[in-house]
Amino acid sequence: MERKLCKSRTNIMIDGVCAGVAKYLNIDVTMVRIIWAILICTGSGILAYIICAVLMPREPASTEDTADYRSYSNHN
Repeated sequence: MERKLCKSRTNIMIDGVCAGVAKYLNIDVTMVRIIWAILICTGSGILAYIICAVLMPREPASTEDTADYRSYSNHN
């Protein structure tokens, strides 16, 4: 299975960047958020986060999400 760096659709605090990086690196999202917070305090993390938030694609919607949306929209 090919790994792709994408923003998370489910584990979002601001835009899903940290969760996407954690999933790509196969590490705990809390560690990524702590590291990113340290980088933001030093000044370089803010620009890096904004760049990632703009350039990283959102992970594809799962077929379960699509099916749930279709069933919801058909009832309304």
